[in-house]
Amino acid sequence: MNEQVLVTGGAGFLGSNLCRNLLECGYDVLCVDNFYTGSKKNLLDILDNPFFEILRHDITFPLYVEVDHIYNLACPASPIHYQFDPVQTTKTSVHGAINMLGLAKRVKAKIFQASTSEVYGDPEIHPQMEEYWGHTNPIGVRACYDEGKRCAETLFFDYYRQHHLDIKVARIFNTYGPNMAMNDGRVISNFIIQALTNSPITLYGEGSQTRSFCYVDDMIQAFIKFMQVDSGPGPINLGNPQEITIKELSDLIIDITGSKSKITNKPLPQDDPIQRQPNIDLAKNILEWSPITSLEVGLEKTIHYFDALLKSEKTGL
Repeated sequence: MNEQVLVTGGAGFLGSNLCRNLLECGYDVLCVDNFYTGSKKNLLDILDNPFFEILRHDITFPLYVEVDHIYNLACPASPIHYQFDPVQTTKTSVHGAINMLGLAKRVKAKIFQASTSEVYGDPEIHPQMEEYWGHTNPIGVRACYDEGKRCAETLFFDYYRQHHLDIKVARIFNTYGPNMAMNDGRVISNFIIQALTNSPITLYGEGSQTRSFCYVDDMIQAFIKFMQVDSGPGPINLGNPQEITIKELSDLIIDITGSKSKITNKPLPQDDPIQRQPNIDLAKNILEWSPITSLEVGLEKTIHYFDALLKSEKTGL
């Protein structure tokens, strides 16, 4: 019998890509999602797979299933979505973690927590390494996500110490690729949609702030490898250390798409980090993992995905 894997948030961007890869690895996969930001469209190609199930459920409520592994990915991850209902965002991170940890304790499952680089806040050290405790605003507009994820990490490590639970905590840096939502408000999806429609490209500030972008295929391989190896609980940074300014990113997307879009500048959002770059030495040493997809190649694949999506919407297919 195949090992049973639960993926919460399995219809979202990362979750749907993870479900697909887990099936390819020979696991039975149970996808749980309340479809707040996830979509069944992300799973159309695997819905008929006999080793795949999908369950509509909100993890702020207890879940009773029998599984061997849990990947806890459920939580809106883009500012537009997590700030729309900040109380629910915090509940998803905190109550959701309590419920999934309780399930893991009951069935003795190994459990993975999709944490985030946002636990570092607007960092005072660069690049960010796992030993850094962060620089966050606990009462700002982003706190529902940042502090929710920080509290979830606290719960995971308390269950690890108190109940000897087998946990894995990954701090995920900016990730992009197919199955991103067009309206999620994240910079790569925003720029690509604007470029493909020849609309003005929205640049916040002067675009001098930096980010580091990891292609989704590389990220998912890191998730699975982290769960498979005996590497301890983490936390571990997962991301691509190649740093780029947002202005350079906009220029690159305009160049690849051949867009006629012009740049329009708007004020920086509150608490928007100025720099974001992972130190992935731990992932290299423990997981023997580092990203292999260049930004140019990853962007070309992502642009192709969004271009097909826009064309299908126009034709109504």
